[in-house]
Amino acid sequence: MRIGLNGRAWLAALIFPVLSSAADDLEKLRDRQDRAGLEKAAEAMQAAAEKSANDANGWYRAATAYSYVAEVATELRDKNGAQKAAEAGVADADKAVALNPKNADYYRVLGTLCGQVIPANPIAGILTYGKRAKDALDKAVELDPKSAKAFVAHGVGYYYLPVNFGGGPDNAIKDFKQAIALDPKSAEAWLWMGIALKKEQHNAEARDAFGKSLQSDPDRVWTKDQLAKTPAQ
Repeated sequence: MRIGLNGRAWLAALIFPVLSSAADDLEKLRDRQDRAGLEKAAEAMQAAAEKSANDANGWYRAATAYSYVAEVATELRDKNGAQKAAEAGVADADKAVALNPKNADYYRVLGTLCGQVIPANPIAGILTYGKRAKDALDKAVELDPKSAKAFVAHGVGYYYLPVNFGGGPDNAIKDFKQAIALDPKSAEAWLWMGIALKKEQHNAEARDAFGKSLQSDPDRVWTKDQLAKTPAQ
């Protein structure tokens, strides 16, 4: 059955809110550090992607869910769990990129997942995933230079890469500044700006960044923890 222009618009009107709602739900689970909920969502999205193997967005959604699982596992200091989730997500993101190599978000989540392996397993992670993370995140920025999310992910990748690999907090801060310039209300950009500033022992500026992050996303548990653990001076 062929679907005309009006039919495609009708389908889009139905599908896009569902996808947006799913992304919002994942962020809420991440904000609460609801790891069990994220793992359940990732497994469901993985199963859905396997049933529609030619749907790049399906693999992207599953990869995004696994990136949130890895993120929360890292926050909870479960390195093994973070690595396992990140590597599962990398496989899904690879499939999304293979199906559509011109989508910036697919490269962004691939680079994010590769980067998430590094703090979980620094030596092997850098050797296996360091270059992959950098290449994917560079491609995301190249494809969508006006994406605040791409610059945040690029900065996070640089934050975890050693200085001799072109990373480090200084380079990360440059990306976070660019992300904030593109989206001044980006909670994620302000959060990571605070983390990088704290790493450089600029505690007062870090606290200010965490505060601005919480203005946009007041429910993020990890941001609250970071603020509470950062000295005033």
